Amino acid sequence: MSNDLTFYTNPQSRGQMVRWMLEEVGVPYETEYLTYGGTMKAEPYLAVNPMGKVPAIKHDDKVVTEVAAICAYLADAFPEAGLAPPVADRADYYRFLFFAAGPLEQAFSLKAVNFEVPPDKQALFGFGNHANTFVALTKMLEGREYITGQFSAADLYVASELGFMMMFGGLERKEPFASYVARCTDREAYRRGKRKDAEAAEAMKAQG
Repeated sequence: MSNDLTFYTNPQSRGQMVRWMLEEVGVPYETEYLTYGGTMKAEPYLAVNPMGKVPAIKHDDKVVTEVAAICAYLADAFPEAGLAPPVADRADYYRFLFFAAGPLEQAFSLKAVNFEVPPDKQALFGFGNHANTFVALTKMLEGREYITGQFSAADLYVASELGFMMMFGGLERKEPFASYVARCTDREAYRRGKRKDAEAAEAMKAQG
């Protein structure tokens, strides 16, 4: 497998999470920046992702979309980066990665638009309600430095989601979330990714 890797993103999107992952992986990649309502919703990008949203990656002839899937894929495609535990030890890795991509994301998104699931409808939603989701995550994170004992793609994804929620006021900066996010983001790859996205955002703004 070669390292012909293209990253499709907008620097002001969840693509920041994949940028961080790519910087952790440490292999060369090309970046294609897309605009909301413009190139993101037109060909040739729709041939990559018919949903017309970012991020996405193309690795040789393989396309991967959805942030959690991209993180898991990159961890497997480049095992030398050490971002996934051995297969026999991946129970918590998968559990947290997809809890964050499913119930946690749903709970936050609906809360952000001021939608509270009625008590008699909670059984229809995978997360039940916002409060229960974060109570569960609190219990899941207690006593853990990292999800699997050392930093992994699951930590990158969960910490990114929690950091995003705290930044936009959807979650209080309280324990165990605040210290977990601070610990996970205290990495050079994270800082490098943030710098690259900030520079790209400024360049796109200047271009109009």
